[in-house]
Amino acid sequence: MIAGEPNSSHPVIDLRDIERAAEVIAPYVVTTPIVPSEVVSSKLGCQVAFKAENLQHVGAFKARGATNAVMGLDDDVAARGVVTHSSGNHAAALARAASLRGIPAYVVMPENSSETKIAAVRGYGVEPVFCEASNEAREETAERVRLETDATLIHPFDHPAVMAGQGTVGLEILRQIDPVDVILVPVGGGGLLAGILTAVKSLRPEVAVIAVEPEWANDAARSLMIGKIQMPTRYDTIADGLRTALGANTFPIIRRLLNEILLVEEDQIRTAMRSLAEEAHLVAEPSGAVTLAAIQQYPARFTGLNVVAVVSGGNLSFGKCRLGQPAGSFDV
Repeated sequence: MIAGEPNSSHPVIDLRDIERAAEVIAPYVVTTPIVPSEVVSSKLGCQVAFKAENLQHVGAFKARGATNAVMGLDDDVAARGVVTHSSGNHAAALARAASLRGIPAYVVMPENSSETKIAAVRGYGVEPVFCEASNEAREETAERVRLETDATLIHPFDHPAVMAGQGTVGLEILRQIDPVDVILVPVGGGGLLAGILTAVKSLRPEVAVIAVEPEWANDAARSLMIGKIQMPTRYDTIADGLRTALGANTFPIIRRLLNEILLVEEDQIRTAMRSLAEEAHLVAEPSGAVTLAAIQQYPARFTGLNVVAVVSGGNLSFGKCRLGQPAGSFDV
């Protein structure tokens, strides 16, 4: 469940889980590059490099966690298939992972999911099951499908194997670049953030890890402030991948290890998307651009530092993208 009591007794993953995940997924994922940008760095007064997960299979980091979870299932369990709910990137990632293993996949998607991400799921031979655009509807529909099919639920972010797979991003960053003072990570459900925190704080605790969240989807910031998981209050941010609440497994790790969380404006996200395309030559969906948006919105916070901004995904429909236009002009 997303809205449960946090699992605070013991973290569900540790560094060993992430290192094992790196071995499991190595044949199936890309070691994505670190892309430095002299232009962006000069403008913002810090050394900025981008961890380009937009270049990952399915166009997002989600390929890592889904692959680790699916490949880790026992044969008899895997044969019954897997089910998930997702606004897009995890949906495609799970469909791909199931295809690689040759097992069925059942994918629940909110009815407002982007056409690009729906097409990606269908590209792996899976017809999505659509539901209303709320956490409750996603969970309820996925549970109904699970009961009907006897498939195994692979939660999009609160599954330990998924979290460990996402944590391999942190391992790669530390191996690819030095020095690094700050790593900026988008936060929605927290699987990527919790995984990176676990890896980075285990190996390099002095490196600051900062979460970035849209102001219009500030449930993680509210959760950290109150000390209890809070639900989203609106679902209209252009950063569609960040519209979900934190999980019972991700929240305790984030609460314990996170250095800071920053909120970014919708217009700043659009500006960051343009900057990434024009100045770093990277295509980023809104959820993937929030990390650069944070540096642009709070430049004094990063002056003189060596910053890695995780670009978590690049699934954007250019046919409907109007950079600089109102949110409704985005296909996200």
